[in-house]
Amino acid sequence: MDDPHKLSATEAAAAIRCGDLSSEMLVRRCLAKISDREAEVGAWIHLDENNALDQARALDHALTAGHALGSLHGVPVGIKDIYDTADMPTQLGSPLHHGRQPERDSGVVELLRRAGAVILGKTVTTEFALSHPGKTRNPHDLRRTPGGSSSGSAAAVADDMVPLSVGSQTVGSIVRPGSFCGVFAYKPTFGSITRRGMNLLSRRLDHVGVYARSVEDLALIGDAVMVTDPEDDDMLAHPGRNLVSGLANLVQFAPKRLAFVRSPVWDQADEDAQRAYEDYARSLGNIIGEIELPPEFDRALEDHHIILNACLAAVFKREYEETPQQLSDKLKARIALGIPLAASELVDATDRADGRRHLVDRLFDDYDAVLTPAAPGEAPADLTTTGNAAFNAIWTQCGVPAINVPLLKGSNGMPLGLQVVAPRGRDVKALAVSRWLWRRGGDHG
Repeated sequence: MDDPHKLSATEAAAAIRCGDLSSEMLVRRCLAKISDREAEVGAWIHLDENNALDQARALDHALTAGHALGSLHGVPVGIKDIYDTADMPTQLGSPLHHGRQPERDSGVVELLRRAGAVILGKTVTTEFALSHPGKTRNPHDLRRTPGGSSSGSAAAVADDMVPLSVGSQTVGSIVRPGSFCGVFAYKPTFGSITRRGMNLLSRRLDHVGVYARSVEDLALIGDAVMVTDPEDDDMLAHPGRNLVSGLANLVQFAPKRLAFVRSPVWDQADEDAQRAYEDYARSLGNIIGEIELPPEFDRALEDHHIILNACLAAVFKREYEETPQQLSDKLKARIALGIPLAASELVDATDRADGRRHLVDRLFDDYDAVLTPAAPGEAPADLTTTGNAAFNAIWTQCGVPAINVPLLKGSNGMPLGLQVVAPRGRDVKALAVSRWLWRRGGDHG
């Protein structure tokens, strides 16, 4: 194989399983690609080549010895630097945690190792997975942001440095970078993946999510990490969705009815992006109908900010008071907004958000999935921002599965993603619709 680093995770796992490819060779080629491009893209904050190769060799030896293979045996994965790793530093994108070395793997890393994955390294995150950007650039145009906060995770997959990566989403930090970087991105149903050992900003909003090169790859890594963890009190009792087998059972699936939702923040989209989304919706013909969200969603973004800012004021109280010079101005501004919020304001915002969850569930009575913008436009040509997450907040708040499908292009030739949303717990349906849309085609570039 001339370019094994370009294989999908599904293809790579199959090639390793049948002996056509070794994990060591795959990891070496990924490392070579990183060596060629990292100085420009800046997707990684920690990379230990010897550690990665040692993991790969051990997995190759295990295969030779006839030991049972996990679903990701020998496949490299990048980990956003907010997840604890026992053999690598976890620094949270902040000077406050420079050199921090956990003693235990986070839950998601532990599950990936159990599935046989090679933990290739730690990818760049914005400061504490919020909005102050790190060094990462968009691999399609180095003048542009890759999005955030999962900046390095999205860029590394987009630039063929690694086939899979792990990110997180509190507002739009998985789906939006997926749109900007042109890769598949999956935020599952809330409570599907353990958050143990993750830098937690908001119990109510934080999701673990993943990046990949195909819908099938999203299912592959999803099955590996959707496992109950008794140490995460917010996990679903039975988070596993049997995604790979579910997709296989729906191989001939075609949606009967889809809903196009502009959402209350439609005016925040660029005119070019509005045209692209509208044109694509029209191209689907009579299987798609446009619907408006009820008035209860008009202040969803405002409530999202109330919930998050209040959480930030509580989480960073000590740092804000004792070491404010070590925090970015963006983070301090968010904390300052959260400090004066009354408990009643947080309770009311949370109650309204909970009500929207039930309204969204009813939205799908007549539709297989919702199609809506993944981002307000192409990645901004501004490295001081990570872009606008307005089109992601509602779906994060409601805890529904959301997938970025890299179907479209903007007027500058940059990726523009379509966001596919399904009911809570219907992750297989979201994946099946995403696969159908991808196979049907769009402006793949």
